[in-house]
Amino acid sequence: MNKEKIHIEYQMKGSANMIWRVIGTPQGLSTWFADRVETTGKTYDFYWGKNESRRATLVAQRMGVYVRFKWEDEDQHCYFEMRITYNEMVMQHALEITDFADVDEIDDTKELWNSQIEQLRRTTGM
Repeated sequence: MNKEKIHIEYQMKGSANMIWRVIGTPQGLSTWFADRVETTGKTYDFYWGKNESRRATLVAQRMGVYVRFKWEDEDQHCYFEMRITYNEMVMQHALEITDFADVDEIDDTKELWNSQIEQLRRTTGM
């Protein structure tokens, strides 16, 4: 089944540097995205609970701007990206998420991101 691209934008209260620390570092990702994050070079191992884990490769990064990962068990064209943007109209930073999901799983994927971002906000105050 072909996957559809999803784009979600979240307004954030923090500075670009604060947001970068939670999306661009293993320590930051382990505060909201996964329970534990380990890296070896460009390979990231994400762990949730006692038994769940997934491996991703960091395929692109621009320090302070975005990170793009590809899950090792996903199609070649699929990735997930977290990008910091600035909206001058509201004078606030945003965290833009790009991900891919099967058509029948789009709502579930969006809900998972909403939950993850809520966790990010609770743990950081952003």
